[in-house]
Amino acid sequence: MKIALFGYGKMGKMIEQIARDRGHSIVAKIDDRSQDVDYTSMDVAIDFSTPEAAFDNITNCFKNNVPVISGTTGWLDRLDKAIKICEEHKSAFIYASNFSLGVNIFFELNKHLAKMMAELEQYKVSMEEIHHTQKLDAPSGTAITLAEGIIENTSNKDWKLNESGDKTISIKSIREGMVPGTHSISYESPVDTIEIKHEAHNREGFALGAVIASEWIQGKTGVFSMKDVLNLS
Repeated sequence: MKIALFGYGKMGKMIEQIARDRGHSIVAKIDDRSQDVDYTSMDVAIDFSTPEAAFDNITNCFKNNVPVISGTTGWLDRLDKAIKICEEHKSAFIYASNFSLGVNIFFELNKHLAKMMAELEQYKVSMEEIHHTQKLDAPSGTAITLAEGIIENTSNKDWKLNESGDKTISIKSIREGMVPGTHSISYESPVDTIEIKHEAHNREGFALGAVIASEWIQGKTGVFSMKDVLNLS
């Protein structure tokens, strides 16, 4: 499989290593919006670029019949428009806030637990996420996805950073050391606490998931998620 990398930072370099280890070739490394791009050379594009570049990167691929795997955050106000362009050009797309296989299983576990807790009003839900000090956005995209999963399945209405309230999920964001990413969800009552947690040991899981998604999307048309890749639907 011939892979183009849009964004060649830490994640792009790790994806490159894993892709080569799995027998794939990297045919382009696009880290500047002014670079010329040969879309005919690639079977799939993996986008971990910047919020400013992501929309153009992704939609230009669609217009050239190149499927896209994207994990870039900060541009999702234009996601619906990108999906429309994907469908118009009969291309293929997977966006995920986190491509880790374990995290995507955790997303589904979180929803299932939320459904079980929905009628138990004595339990108050809260969340904590810990990342390395270089991660400037807070809360993480993963934490927001987890909060949305709880809101969909309980009477909670929204989430707030470091702030609790009635029908509001409090998300505590911690930045320390070189932590790849830890997310925990707690349901606390006056008598006990139920907690689930996912702890990444390194960043390789994120990169591996993106490459596996790239392998899975070959020959497909449409908009998919990691639930489809992992057959969790």
